[in-house]
Amino acid sequence: MLSKYCLPYLLKSSNPHILNITIPLNYYPPEKLAEKLAYSMMKVGASYCTLGMAEEFKKEGVAVNALWPKKTIWTSAISNVLGGEEVKKRSRSPSIMADAAYLILTRNSRNHTGQFYLDENLLTENGVADIEAYKYQL
Repeated sequence: MLSKYCLPYLLKSSNPHILNITIPLNYYPPEKLAEKLAYSMMKVGASYCTLGMAEEFKKEGVAVNALWPKKTIWTSAISNVLGGEEVKKRSRSPSIMADAAYLILTRNSRNHTGQFYLDENLLTENGVADIEAYKYQL
C-alpha cells in the first residue's frame, strides 16, 4: 500500500528506490522458518513483494531491493524480545544497516533491482575491510 501511494513521488526522482528490510528467500532452512511460522510468513511475503514490485516498477526505473542483517542488530526492540548481555555481545550496531542501505540507494535504480542483500556481504564486496567496527559497543 505504501509503495502504491509513494509511486507518483518516486517517479519524480532521478534515482527512485524502494528498500525492503526482509530476508532473502533462501536464507533460512524450512525448520528455522517453522520455529516462528507467522513471522516467517510475513517476511517471506515481503520478500515476494520485493520481487513482484521490482518487476512491476522496472519499466518506470524504480528499483525495489531487499536488505537483511547477517547478524543481530542491537536495538531496543531486540533488547525487549531477545534481551540479555549474551545477545548484546554478539550484536552489531544499526550503523551497519545504514551503511549498507546507502550503498544500495545510491546505485543506479535502472540497473539494480530485484536483489536481496545481506549487510555484511554487501559491505565487504564494496571494500569495507573491518566489519568488526560495526560490533555493538557495550
